[in-house]
Amino acid sequence: MALKEESQELNETEEKDQNEKQHDLKTEEKSISCSQTEKTSSPKKAQKIQTTNLNSHLIIHAGESSFTCQQCGDIFNRKESLKVHMKIHIEKKSFICSQCGKRFAHKYHLNVHMRIHTGERPYICEECGKSFTRKGNLKTHMRIHTGERPFICDQCGMYFTHKKTLNVHMKTHTGERPYTCKQCGKSFKRNGDVTSHMRVHTGEKPFVCVQCGKSFKQKRLLNSHMRIHTGERPFSCKLCGKSFICKENFRTHMRVHNEERPFICAQCGKSLRYKESLNYHMSTHSRENGFKCHQCERSFSDTIRLKNHVQIHIHIGEKPFMCHHCGKSLKNTANLQKHVRAHTGEKPFTCKQCGKSFAVKRNLKIHMRVHTGARPYKCLHCEKSFKYLNERNHHLQTHSGKKLP
Repeated sequence: MALKEESQELNETEEKDQNEKQHDLKTEEKSISCSQTEKTSSPKKAQKIQTTNLNSHLIIHAGESSFTCQQCGDIFNRKESLKVHMKIHIEKKSFICSQCGKRFAHKYHLNVHMRIHTGERPYICEECGKSFTRKGNLKTHMRIHTGERPFICDQCGMYFTHKKTLNVHMKTHTGERPYTCKQCGKSFKRNGDVTSHMRVHTGEKPFVCVQCGKSFKQKRLLNSHMRIHTGERPFSCKLCGKSFICKENFRTHMRVHNEERPFICAQCGKSLRYKESLNYHMSTHSRENGFKCHQCERSFSDTIRLKNHVQIHIHIGEKPFMCHHCGKSLKNTANLQKHVRAHTGEKPFTCKQCGKSFAVKRNLKIHMRVHTGARPYKCLHCEKSFKYLNERNHHLQTHSGKKLP
């Protein structure tokens, strides 16, 4: 009966409002104006209906019946919808979780919540075997397999699998970065990004490899690292069949095929495939005629002239193992291959323990001592041993009486 009386009162109020010209619906934050009517709300009432929006209000002018919640001001076009909504305010949360004390209005919601504590995940994906606590989460997950991307950006037309991903993407267009690091002032689009960023300041590395004990600041770095132990190389080149542990390495490799050269010299405009190549190239601008032939000491102003010159030495058979980048001559093919990597930035020797890569195999062997704990260089005067030769030599000065630098 109370609800019926409230609906009648609302209808009478609406008839009065139709004769007004303009209506301002005021909240604590902003005023939303409707040009069809005019109504002034008291501050107390305005505070009460702060969740009301203009679209809901326009139901009144469309000639439809509207039902307003007297508790929070939400407007509904059906009486049944208002009744369902009212349960939020009037129902008692009599179902209590025995594990954490959280309360629920319905037993069903309590049962779903309990799966957090029991670990039960009854909804299983038939495609990949992944399990979920809620049926809705399984439905959302299935979009990965079906390729369905129902959420579209109205700014650029990009499609997304999840609505929250679209919401984050929209900040790219608005420039909004609402989450700020209190330590350095850097701002982020997502709250989770701030949490990850804070580990730069704290040094925290919460993600630990169960195989070797190495720790990481981000979970994605741990996931990438785990492939070293499992042997998984999920990123494969369709053009040559080469596979990679990291997506970044795969993208770098693809430049070989698509001839992409994203690193551009600011001095001469030359584009290069790898950052290491750009660094090497930039050193040539520090002096005039910086491209020197290692065979005859002639210098050239650019690599094209140097390469043309180097071909003269190669064709006349003077030095068959000569670098076509700089003209340096080597003893054999193997040494030439090692040397060329200084120009290309290629690092084919990868550590299976941590994924670090090297241009020279010897450097990989030296690096492996970090993981194996090998200390091959022993002091002849005491029992101390060292991983590296230069460390041992430095230590020997303590016995010789020489002053350490």
